[in-house]
Amino acid sequence: MIKGGIAKDHRGQIRFVNDFDMSQVKRFYIIKNGDTELVRGWRAHRIEQRWFYVQSGSFTLDLVKIDDWANPSPDLPVQRRIINASDMQVVHVPVGYGTAFQALEEGSELTVFADYGIEHAAKDDYTWPVDFFVNRKSL
Repeated sequence: MIKGGIAKDHRGQIRFVNDFDMSQVKRFYIIKNGDTELVRGWRAHRIEQRWFYVQSGSFTLDLVKIDDWANPSPDLPVQRRIINASDMQVVHVPVGYGTAFQALEEGSELTVFADYGIEHAAKDDYTWPVDFFVNRKSL
């Protein structure tokens, strides 16, 4: 977690995460789920890392460390984090993790930063059905 903050005055406010070193970032995209029922996942990267920043609303972010890229164990431990726009923080997801996330509020938006360009994405994209890692169900 990379903590940020907010500066307010008579003109309004500025949210910031000044300690987020973006020198490795090559691209970003913004995700807005169609509703709060949809779970996006599982998607993992063996080489790429990601950083997540909630623009608005809140999300659950589930993480799993992949043990075998050809045949991962479905019963790997899953760690859940609740991430909110009001927290003003960036969550770093290192290489080797899979993610699944779900908006908790209508209109929530999540910015994702990646350290490789789009031309590399197809070479490092591992996906499984949302119910593959069974420990997510018990969270």
